[in-house]
Amino acid sequence: MAVFTEVSEQQADQLMQQLQLGELVTLQGISGGIENTNYFATTAQGEYVLTLFERLNHAQLPFYLQLMKHLAGQGIKVPMPQADPHGEILFTLCDKPAAVVERLPGQSELNPSSAHCQAVGDMLARLHLAGASFELAQPNLRGLPWWNETSPIVMPHLSPEQSRLLASELAFQNHVAASSAYRALPSGPVHADLFRNNVMFVGDELSGFFDFYFAGLDHWLFDVAVALNDWCIDLDTGVFDGPRLNAMLGAYQAVRPLQAAERALLNPMLRAAALRFWISRLWDFHLPREASMLQAHDPSHFERVLEQRIHHPVGLNA
Repeated sequence: MAVFTEVSEQQADQLMQQLQLGELVTLQGISGGIENTNYFATTAQGEYVLTLFERLNHAQLPFYLQLMKHLAGQGIKVPMPQADPHGEILFTLCDKPAAVVERLPGQSELNPSSAHCQAVGDMLARLHLAGASFELAQPNLRGLPWWNETSPIVMPHLSPEQSRLLASELAFQNHVAASSAYRALPSGPVHADLFRNNVMFVGDELSGFFDFYFAGLDHWLFDVAVALNDWCIDLDTGVFDGPRLNAMLGAYQAVRPLQAAERALLNPMLRAAALRFWISRLWDFHLPREASMLQAHDPSHFERVLEQRIHHPVGLNA
């Protein structure tokens, strides 16, 4: 959520007035993240997040915004997109697609306990079940086809050892994806980016998931793996913390028990989730875009996580 496109207070105020959200009081750029331009916008009526989409287009965006609207309507704690009097929730600002959503209360928990992981696992399972009735369809745009396309672009920037690891894991994931067991995994809308900084807590109470702009249709197990690889590890080493891992998996399965095929493919999906973010961080790090307040993530983190999943696989009893 860097600032790629500068928005003036006058431009933001015009959009807020169009949405009947009241007069703009403050506008503050958000430095976290690397995909879209984001601002905190405070008006006389409340607090909101203004997003200008730098890569997604007007044809792709209804999936994300309508998914948030659908989930909020199902009682899942996500930001509700704000509509104008005609019911429109997608706009144009500075020649970019734009949207305004509620700002969730609280703050991200960057040092989560088992209780935080339990809360995330519970709501992720409920999100998957609620999303099953969502009618729009759009693939996970950062799924396996994107990994296959992007790996040759980042390969020239890697050491020989890193190149071998990337090529080997990509071959493994293509092999897994061709299996009948993989194709039989339950699927539906996934968040696909449920990191610690995309969840809010008020005290110890989870107040919501946000930043759905990597969402898409994919296997629910992949979504679980993304969350486990961030919430339940030691960030310095990538090693799983047993109590947090068990708390998240236990809470998730109390709502939606994993099928036998999902239990068997958990570690391959943990590897897939690590590979996805290693590739994307390599891409962002070595081929950066110009932006104000841009903070690129360290690619080596997910290289370590991938090595951990390969050499210390996680299994579940059938």
